[in-house]
Amino acid sequence: MSSTSATNRVAQNTGARRAVGAAPGPGESLEKKRTSASLSVIVPAYNERFLIEASLARLSVLGESPLLESIKVIVVDDASSDGTPEALRHFRESLESRDDYRKFSWVWLRHEKNSGKGAAIRTALAHVDTELVVIHDADLEYHPGDLLKMVEVFLYEDADAVFGSRFLSGGYKRALFFRHALGNKFLTFLCDLVCDLNLTDMETCYKMVRADLLKSIPLQSSTFDVEPELAIKLAKRGSRIFEVPISYSGRTYGEGKKITWRDGARALWAILKYAASDRIYTEDESGGEILERLNRAPRFTRWMADVIRPYIGNRVLEVGAGTGNMSVHLMPRSIYWATDVNRHYLDYLVTLRATRPYMRVAYTNAADGETFPAGQAFDTVVCLNVVEHIPDDVGALRNIWNALDDGGRAVILVPCGPGLYGSLDEVLGHCRRYTREQLVEVAQRAGFRVEQVLKFNRPGVAAWWLNGRILRRRTFGLGQIRMLNLLTPIFRLVDSWLPLPPLSIIAILRKEEAREGLPAQPNEIGPDASAAS
Repeated sequence: MSSTSATNRVAQNTGARRAVGAAPGPGESLEKKRTSASLSVIVPAYNERFLIEASLARLSVLGESPLLESIKVIVVDDASSDGTPEALRHFRESLESRDDYRKFSWVWLRHEKNSGKGAAIRTALAHVDTELVVIHDADLEYHPGDLLKMVEVFLYEDADAVFGSRFLSGGYKRALFFRHALGNKFLTFLCDLVCDLNLTDMETCYKMVRADLLKSIPLQSSTFDVEPELAIKLAKRGSRIFEVPISYSGRTYGEGKKITWRDGARALWAILKYAASDRIYTEDESGGEILERLNRAPRFTRWMADVIRPYIGNRVLEVGAGTGNMSVHLMPRSIYWATDVNRHYLDYLVTLRATRPYMRVAYTNAADGETFPAGQAFDTVVCLNVVEHIPDDVGALRNIWNALDDGGRAVILVPCGPGLYGSLDEVLGHCRRYTREQLVEVAQRAGFRVEQVLKFNRPGVAAWWLNGRILRRRTFGLGQIRMLNLLTPIFRLVDSWLPLPPLSIIAILRKEEAREGLPAQPNEIGPDASAAS
């Protein structure tokens, strides 16, 4: 597949696709057409004085392609003890007399202590400001010309990551090390088993990833075990991973190859370790790591969906859809807009669209009415666990009121019980927990008529109080989440019978239809709260 033919196909394709790394605008769908992208190349280097200059010089092939607008090369010398620093200095000086690197910018970094490949990647990621990023080893085993085939996939497909496979047919490879290749395939098999993927080369160096996605994944490995960690965490994030064949000219140990059986043992341990881990989001203000752990309780999500489904219409806007674990239970609908403020969640939501033509994805901030989908009117707005994050909760509900047709409904779930406010609320960014009366008052001030207030999840009160108030934990234990998922069918049966306050309350709100000659307007102060059921 040539670069020119790929560019033409991208330009001619009429189906809108997501922009690579482009930030979404208010109420704007994430699908766009692109014909080029920017790329960061991370080059970890350790004791490669004889090859590093030739390896970096090979990157010049990237500057010849129309697929790349700009290339940023980030070299991390991992405390080399040979002549690598001198070789890098010589290469830097040679750049001054060359004009074939006009698309390139260079960053030169050095570790004072040898820390490993994974540590070098983490150091370099802090300097990445492009749309795509790839790792390029400082030897001559891989050829950067293959990176252009990988860029094509990002532009032509809705890819999150593209792996260069040494075992797919289509590229050349040097015949070496049968036992090494057998071990590689065994580790790939185990990784595929964990991820439910069909990768052919998990250990490949050439892993190209959308930069914002990679930077949002907490990489913990410091050595070559970063390879299975990255593959497993990308899979757990629901990333769309593609493979393309690449060429490979492996080295013998006499020529400087560094990977040994010890690295294979570390990779095996890493597969087991990260298969059990759910640390796949860096800590952020959205509490992504906690929300991901809650996704391990699909029965609980289904219970919540069953409670609110009777109140959902056919033209739905979901504000704060997260990764869509609730959305999939409320679809299909005539039109369903799944929105959020977190870019990583939006990227994941886009992947759900492939088999759901009625679904739209957009950035929407409940606190900013200008970000709501323009020119749309909905019969239902679903907003679960969002309003408590917003200082001006009345303003947020007014924005939802404005998005509804006359007679439309809003389904609002918030945490209940101010006395339960603790460390979990803090890490999730909750401004408050509500009483029933407080929620009713806020809804009426925003102009809604309160039809019902439902109590939800009384069994969860004890666990929240223990974790957030007594133990002051900042997350849930994975065992607790699995127990929640296991016990949810029982909780559903006993919920209405338990003499406990609910952990959450759900308000079913109605936008009153305009009376003849008078437009419906939000009230500054609504009717008496006791009128709600």
